[in-house]
Amino acid sequence: MAKRVYQVWKGSNRFVLGGRLIFGPDAKSLIITLALIVVPVVIFCVFVAWHLRHEFGLYDAGYSVMAVAICFTIYDLVLLFLTSARDPGIIPRNSHPPEEVLRYDPSASIEIGGRQTPTLQFPRTKDVMVNGVTVRVKYCETCMLYRPPRCSHCSICNNCVERFDHHCPWVGQCIGLRNYRFFFMFVSSSTLLCIYVFAMSAYYIKVLMRENKGTVWSAMKASPASVVLMAYCFISLWFVGGLTAFHLYLIGTNQTTYENFRYRTDNRINAYSRGCISNFLEAFCTEVKPSKNNFRDVVQEGIQRSVLHSEREGDSEDVSDNPRSKVQDDLDIGEDLLKISQRRNVDLEEDLAGRGSNGRSLAAREVDSPISSSHRAPTIRSENRHAGSVRSGSWEIAPDVLANSTGTESRN
Repeated sequence: MAKRVYQVWKGSNRFVLGGRLIFGPDAKSLIITLALIVVPVVIFCVFVAWHLRHEFGLYDAGYSVMAVAICFTIYDLVLLFLTSARDPGIIPRNSHPPEEVLRYDPSASIEIGGRQTPTLQFPRTKDVMVNGVTVRVKYCETCMLYRPPRCSHCSICNNCVERFDHHCPWVGQCIGLRNYRFFFMFVSSSTLLCIYVFAMSAYYIKVLMRENKGTVWSAMKASPASVVLMAYCFISLWFVGGLTAFHLYLIGTNQTTYENFRYRTDNRINAYSRGCISNFLEAFCTEVKPSKNNFRDVVQEGIQRSVLHSEREGDSEDVSDNPRSKVQDDLDIGEDLLKISQRRNVDLEEDLAGRGSNGRSLAAREVDSPISSSHRAPTIRSENRHAGSVRSGSWEIAPDVLANSTGTESRN
């Protein structure tokens, strides 16, 4: 029976409702977050808001105290759900390394059968231009792709996430391109909810003081729930309120938490900031990009295996017809040991001997130009399945991420 993408997903995510909802591996922390929000609000409605329902006599306005708290809580929980249960911007990983960036390096050669043969070298970085500023992107060995700018690999979820901000254990999900605005709205609404509960609890203490004509201590003894709520909200405000202020600064300067903590001492030019107002418009008024993953799509494993099997059979026939020796280069990237290329050595040795020391070597020529079919044995084509379609594996950065950007190669 054909499996779906979420059933063979290599990340550490947890899927619910047949792949319709995606959570992080620490999704159980959502129970704690829900309790920290719901329990104080229930206490507030029972011990504070219910007693204030007759305090505002005009049109029974006192019931609005409880209604506002309930509506605010529902709004906060919806934002929490939108933050933690959606794709944060995961970039689909390739099934094979990007073969088109492999280069033969004559300076690093291996000796097989008494012959020196150039080895394959893999550039680990690329330089790209973003708004006139050179930005270096790195190769991800786990996902087998070059990360777009502002993308990072989350070690907890084991995915590359576009515009990676951080992994939040309180929501059990990475915060990235597709859920950042919901995360900020969740944190800011939690801050407003804390302020509201704190203010109404303090007002109820004042009401008790007026009705009983006593001191603040006597009023606090009459309503210990109000005291507990005020203390809880005061402590929470230091967390969610400080987090809201910090992210307001990040949005205004168009930074991510990851960039702020990693590059704060490098004095780098921010290639992404377009001014405070434009940065806020980009964060809240742009369309949320669709997910690059269709987790419910059917994986066509049988078709791909048959194609790979037929290609391997063709390779074996060619080898049997031609008894010349070949070199097999293996590249161990992450957990996969993939066969990259097979090439024959006799033609290479003859060409090197024929040109001599004054001629240009074949290996050097292969660096500048594509390898001709006469010097390269058939290789397994790189394929990557995404959203039900089969496309060639590629490292290219998506044009929507790098508009009008040009790249140059560099090697560590």
